[in-house]
Amino acid sequence: MKDDAIGEEQRHLDTAIARRDELLDELRAAGSRVGAHDAVGSTVASGRRRRVRELEGTGPDLVFGRLDALDGTVRHVGRVGVPARDDDADPLVVDWRAPVARPFYTATPLEPEGQARRRHVRSRDGRVVHVEDEPLDESALDGPLGAGLVGEGALLHALAERRTGTMRTAIATLQREQDAVVRADPRGLLVVQGGPGTGKTVVALHRVAYLLFTHPHLAERGVLVVGPSTRFLDYVSQVLPALGETQVVATTCARLVPGVRAERDEPRAVAEVKGRALWQDGLAAYVASLVPAAAALHLHVDGEAYVLPARRVARALAAAQSGGRSYHQARRVVHEHLVDLLVDAAAERSAELLAQAEEGFEDVLARVDASLARADDRAASSGARGAEVDGVLSDEDLDAARERIAADPALAVALDAWWPRRDVPGTLRAFLRDRAALRRHLPALTVAEIEAVVTEPDGWAPSDVPLLDAVAELLGGTAPVEPPGEFLAQRAEQRRDWVYGHVVVDEGQELSPMQWHMLVRRCPTRSMTVVGDVDQTEAPQHHTTWAQALGPVLGDAWTAATLTTCYRTPAEVMALTGDVLRRAGSAHEPPRSVRTTGIEPRALTCPEERLVDVVGRTVRELEDRYAGGTVGVVAPGPRVAGLRAALGGDGRTVLDPAGAKGLEFDATVVVDPDGIAAQPRGWNALYVALTRCTQELAQVHVARDA
Repeated sequence: MKDDAIGEEQRHLDTAIARRDELLDELRAAGSRVGAHDAVGSTVASGRRRRVRELEGTGPDLVFGRLDALDGTVRHVGRVGVPARDDDADPLVVDWRAPVARPFYTATPLEPEGQARRRHVRSRDGRVVHVEDEPLDESALDGPLGAGLVGEGALLHALAERRTGTMRTAIATLQREQDAVVRADPRGLLVVQGGPGTGKTVVALHRVAYLLFTHPHLAERGVLVVGPSTRFLDYVSQVLPALGETQVVATTCARLVPGVRAERDEPRAVAEVKGRALWQDGLAAYVASLVPAAAALHLHVDGEAYVLPARRVARALAAAQSGGRSYHQARRVVHEHLVDLLVDAAAERSAELLAQAEEGFEDVLARVDASLARADDRAASSGARGAEVDGVLSDEDLDAARERIAADPALAVALDAWWPRRDVPGTLRAFLRDRAALRRHLPALTVAEIEAVVTEPDGWAPSDVPLLDAVAELLGGTAPVEPPGEFLAQRAEQRRDWVYGHVVVDEGQELSPMQWHMLVRRCPTRSMTVVGDVDQTEAPQHHTTWAQALGPVLGDAWTAATLTTCYRTPAEVMALTGDVLRRAGSAHEPPRSVRTTGIEPRALTCPEERLVDVVGRTVRELEDRYAGGTVGVVAPGPRVAGLRAALGGDGRTVLDPAGAKGLEFDATVVVDPDGIAAQPRGWNALYVALTRCTQELAQVHVARDA
């Protein structure tokens, strides 16, 4: 029976692949014939290119599900929609994000939504390898459909598979509470709280694909995905391309400012100080203090000396700084105002000089014109006009004077000296080294905290990146920003000022207030999806709730959703986490695990001198047991380098809890749990370490003298 079902789905997959390839040929041929020389042609060409990328990105495994409705309708669900050759026929494949595919994720036996059966289809390189059915309506079980059911449920089968180091596209196993998050309204900020293994990352990435499909205007600006580490980004890098989405920039907070890279580590205490929200106002006040004070300006233009009164300079400064202009924007506006003032001064001086000329000058010119007219029967004139006649500058005179004054190099030098241009690194570095400026603009900092900041070594630390971004925003560009065109991920990630349609943040509980400021700049509409678990927080900030984490920047302008079911970690391991959470000060219960493996966690104890040998032996045993999968080693930070060297490369993964966050392994060896718990926020870190496995956990304790 299962072989028949596999054969049936193989035939449909072959048909869909052939039709997909035909569509690609048609689109490529059409693209070579149609130009893009006007707005309409450009839009058509852009849409065609996106459709080609979408179809090309699906690969051969483009069908993963099927819905059999009570009315006999059959729909195959896949990574991208594929229409039939006959326009009147049903599509060969329905895009998983389309509303008609929603029951594939939301229908249950309690609420079948008109569906009789949900079938999960798994293929590899275009070959169907597994089929599983879920009955959804009891009334359908008495007929042929009920007799043909195969499989034992897709979700638990998928969870039992070996972990290979790359996240699988999991749209075939999204569950109801996850699907509700995927399809939530993109307006505003949505916070998704979920414990280990609840599928937060899978949900976030599939939400990106859904939003780009359902809300095309977001694709025009693209989506920014912010992860906790480059290793994590590598881990999930294949998920979105597999869904056909390429309108995405994926990065970390530390890499969000183009051209800036953290060069050194920093103490947690200093990182906490520099992550506080108060820096935003402090930096704004510091940059504002760099604007020159209103005073009379002594300037030379065309060899003439001019004095602009302090009151006029003050008005020019006030006008330039209105409307929230940046430092360099205001500087440009002031420059324009000062040129206008100089033109006015030049006009006044011209009028004064001409007024002092001998009286009758105009009569002389008039007699000359009359004499010329008598000598020639054609009308004749000296051509004198404007200031040459009455001392009043014409519009043409004023425009010429303005151009001449604006281009005067001596004036440019004088204005640069009075209001200099400033670079971002130099401005921030000067502030961080100035005790008096820090005390003046950040009065909430203690003397000890200021001293810790001032005495930091050279080189940027991770907490400096949001400060650099804030200074860059406050200073502003020295040239106009280019208007955006068609979204290109490479171009967007090279632009600090790019504004995205939506932002997705994974492990959002780790972000500092200054990092949140950095993200809000990139999405002023605050159309964001934030996933994380406050109980896994390891950041130096002191928050233990989402309200504390988001409040300093976002206030209460966000909504919450919760994922309650753990699909990754078996119940035997999750049973250990309740006490750990209580010690971490959490008010949450661990998520409920849907799986058991029958394998109780192991706990080994050895003296310090035998630790490496015991860990090595345990890792090798687990590697043999889970051949083809992965075994992860999680240890306190100070032990990581030594364990990596002792265990060797060979694909073994040795991480501290922060590095392991978001990752999963078939089996995990947690080294020195007490050492992990003893570190800052150590119980939260131990909660992370214990919940990385999908099958088996081993803990290796270090015997310590009483």
